[in-house]
Amino acid sequence: MAEKIPYDEFGMFHENAEEYGLPFTTQPIVRREFVSVSSDRRLSALVWDRGEPEFVFLHGGAQNAHTWDTVMLALQRPAICIDLPGHGHSDSGAQPTANDLPLQANASDISTVIAELAPNASVIVGMSLGGLTSLALLRDHPHLVRSLVLVDITPGVNAEKAKAITDFVNGPATFPSFDELLQRTIEFNPTRSVSSLRRGILHNALQQDDGTWVWRHRRTDGPALPEVDGERLTLDPSSLWDTIAATSIPLMLVRGMRPQSVVSDDDENELRRRSPQAKVERITDAGHSVQGDTPLELAQLLLEFEN
Repeated sequence: MAEKIPYDEFGMFHENAEEYGLPFTTQPIVRREFVSVSSDRRLSALVWDRGEPEFVFLHGGAQNAHTWDTVMLALQRPAICIDLPGHGHSDSGAQPTANDLPLQANASDISTVIAELAPNASVIVGMSLGGLTSLALLRDHPHLVRSLVLVDITPGVNAEKAKAITDFVNGPATFPSFDELLQRTIEFNPTRSVSSLRRGILHNALQQDDGTWVWRHRRTDGPALPEVDGERLTLDPSSLWDTIAATSIPLMLVRGMRPQSVVSDDDENELRRRSPQAKVERITDAGHSVQGDTPLELAQLLLEFEN
């Protein structure tokens, strides 16, 4: 029988702080909340601090709310970090219908959580799938989005740009040991420290009774989504360019400039064309996971953007 690796969800913040040189004198005030989004489904969120949340964070596909931990320690602001449907501690999303595409369904669930836990938040921050979900939220529930930050994502993302990510996500369903899971994660995340990847796996994977490991997030067979009326749905966010063009709220794109980014120069130019008032920030040392590669820089940009 393989040794059981201990996991304390709120016991690793000191490691985040030490790695990035942040002061750590007391344990941060963080709790996990669950919000019912239907009669049989709940979404989960981490609630940071006791004050009224100023920020809402939505993570990327195959991630979870803890991806923002170092950003939150640097930010020092009340916020909620939501586990997307089918990720982290959240139940799977509603089954999409032909007229209810996955991003729309995600946005509907997320709107319920925000309305209950952070109805007056001033900034929505969405990375990758969370960024596309936040754009769908802006389109369908605009009263909840007062300003928006997109972290390394635009509606111009496609299968080719996201290939490295989907190759990683669609890897083995189970791993014989933690070390094998860690090694694969290191290979696909060359910009991250081993210590941060180890923490990330403990938050994002489960050790089963036989000692093997599986990811927390719901897997699909490739990037495609469930079938509806015999037709397989695919995620096409291109219509969300119109949402960007139509909005007048403050908008910022934070773009990683390493090869792992899924944002091209053409995407950036299209965003500037659709929203001339939008702010664009390029981070040289970040890939796609800006919050993991350069969390302190991202936190500083968010503070400046909020003010």
